[in-house]
Amino acid sequence: MATLMQQSQHRFIELDFFRGLVLVIIVVDHIGGSILSRFTLHAWALCDAAEVFVFLGGFATATAYAALAERRTDAIARNRFLKRSLEIYRAFLVTAGLMLLVSAVMLAFSVDAPNLPTNDLDELIDAPLASLGDILLLRRQPYLASVLPMYTFFALMVPVALPLARSKPWLLLAGSVALWAAAPHLAGWLPGAEDTPWDFNPLAWQLMFVLGVIARCQPVYPRITAHRMGWLVTLLAAGVVAAAAYYRLAIETAPLDASFKQNLMWLRAVNFLAIAWLVANVVRVGWAGKIAQKLPWISLIGRKGLVCFVAGTVISLVVDSLLYQATDGLLDVPLGLLADAIAVGSLLVVAHAAEPVSRFFASCVSRQRNRTRSVAGIGHTTRMARPAPATSAPSRSTAPSARSSTPGL
Repeated sequence: MATLMQQSQHRFIELDFFRGLVLVIIVVDHIGGSILSRFTLHAWALCDAAEVFVFLGGFATATAYAALAERRTDAIARNRFLKRSLEIYRAFLVTAGLMLLVSAVMLAFSVDAPNLPTNDLDELIDAPLASLGDILLLRRQPYLASVLPMYTFFALMVPVALPLARSKPWLLLAGSVALWAAAPHLAGWLPGAEDTPWDFNPLAWQLMFVLGVIARCQPVYPRITAHRMGWLVTLLAAGVVAAAAYYRLAIETAPLDASFKQNLMWLRAVNFLAIAWLVANVVRVGWAGKIAQKLPWISLIGRKGLVCFVAGTVISLVVDSLLYQATDGLLDVPLGLLADAIAVGSLLVVAHAAEPVSRFFASCVSRQRNRTRSVAGIGHTTRMARPAPATSAPSRSTAPSARSSTPGL
């Protein structure tokens, strides 16, 4: 959204920083006894880190697509994001498996916490083939894995959305808004098992993704701020943020209904856009970049987004369950701060280890391929060097046959 983010096709330190920050917030927000989560976005706004995560996903996708299309071709960029959808789908399967595995381990050690997906685990035990089929078909999405199916959908729409965002942004926005408005009525068409709706309706949440894409492809922020009345937009955004914070802190302090988030109600979208506009001002004046330079470990987490997200689901579920067991579900400030420190520290360890581990497995695969080729080459050389059969007996014809006259066959 910000001017600095519109000027380069390469990675932005601000983008990595905010993605990392959101991943940290997502982890602590899913720890019931967390102390840090008492001060994150969901505590004082009508939206939460999910909107930021999806919007930045659209922005980062447009950035990566543009860079790949500039270096190679649009066709290669489209194919890359079709493959990306398969990568995200595989990440969903891994995350779903980890959620069930963590639940099984916790229950084996008599740790029974409210966020463990015990229903999914029971279904897996009672009817393993049917349950696995439901997971493969996205009909069943265990706790914390539910955000990835909609990202699979977003990756598939990239080859269509990106060209439109460049050439016809208003058409893309109009179609996205129309689909978002119809999303609650179309939710029944999404695959689901036993009346288990998707935690995130992708037909609604695509609006956040599309807004991120358009913000990257079109100079929305610079044009509005350059207008002589642009300051009114900043004033309006500040008013929206203040009104939402007052409502959340003083009027509606209880958790909001699940459908309010599931279908991305317009109050959430408006509140997020107001916050995003104010943050864009922070980026423009350079404050975000300076903070990012002082906290490079957060940007590191942002650069390892998918890996840290998958690891973060396990970290938050384990820490949340153990903390709930230790405190009987009551708020305990020292233990809550300790849980936050363990969760964030574990996420940072994963981010640091991701690259070395990736290189290690890549080298193992490379060595295995080279070993296989060497064995195949030795076998081929042995066959080539095998001596010809001895001269036939006098009674056999000495004329060469068609087979023996063709070398190597």
